Amino acid sequence: MFDAVESPCLVPFDGSFRIASAPTSPPKHAPKEDELRHRLRGSVKRLDRLQRRLYADNRWSVLLVFQAMDAAGKDSTIRAVLRGINPQGCQVFSFKQPSVQELDHDFLWRVSSRLPERGRIGVFNRSHYEEVLVVRVHPEFLKGQRLPVDLPLDRLWAERYESILEFERHLARNGYVIAKFFLNVSREEQAARFRRRIDRPDKNWKFSEGDLEERKRWDDYMKAYEDALNATSRPWAPWYAVPADDKPYLRAAVAGIVEEALDSLGPRYPRVSRKRKEELQALRDQIK
Repeated sequence: MFDAVESPCLVPFDGSFRIASAPTSPPKHAPKEDELRHRLRGSVKRLDRLQRRLYADNRWSVLLVFQAMDAAGKDSTIRAVLRGINPQGCQVFSFKQPSVQELDHDFLWRVSSRLPERGRIGVFNRSHYEEVLVVRVHPEFLKGQRLPVDLPLDRLWAERYESILEFERHLARNGYVIAKFFLNVSREEQAARFRRRIDRPDKNWKFSEGDLEERKRWDDYMKAYEDALNATSRPWAPWYAVPADDKPYLRAAVAGIVEEALDSLGPRYPRVSRKRKEELQALRDQIK
């Protein structure tokens, strides 16, 4: 079973994570922007080679989960980290408001039906964690789920954490490498990015009045994130709380973690037996 990549961003497995103490900015001695961009380019190139071997090896599946407050940089980070990977070996799904069909199933159904096949990298832009984040902040959304048992909310969230843990452990036992990223943006930086979305015509489409309404619940979201990360960060499905106020640092950090995770698997091209090599050589000789 896959073990977590060591990183300053790794959320501990003992429930001691405190979001108020988690940095949103790079550490004091972090590399400069040019060096971070250089590191990102290097990671992207190496990820391309690793993904090709992962696809050919066809034994492991990789699942990358991204969760964050609005404007933290999920879309741009996914784009920057995976830009060099063969589209045939990568699948990206964005989970928004559940459909009527999805509400007619259990809360894990819509993600389980979109898991990556062996040899591929799957990306969840938001995920099953919405059910213990957004739904926790807005428990009125539970009415649309028509749950058969009316549990106290504290017990409901605890049971959902338990379901998520069991689900992710089952995946890990069956060859899934899971890395979950909480892009930790500060309230001040989110405000600055919201203003830019209004000031720049090419960004207007990304802003809605609902963003401001959710921003008013900032403290509730921080509590929900802290509890969810503490309850579900495990060696086989770790969380990484990555500072997100500086996008070059964020992208380089995420790319480095993903690269190290794939490299630790040791994916390789299938080995061909001597007999098969002889057969291939005979076939080659027939090519005119």
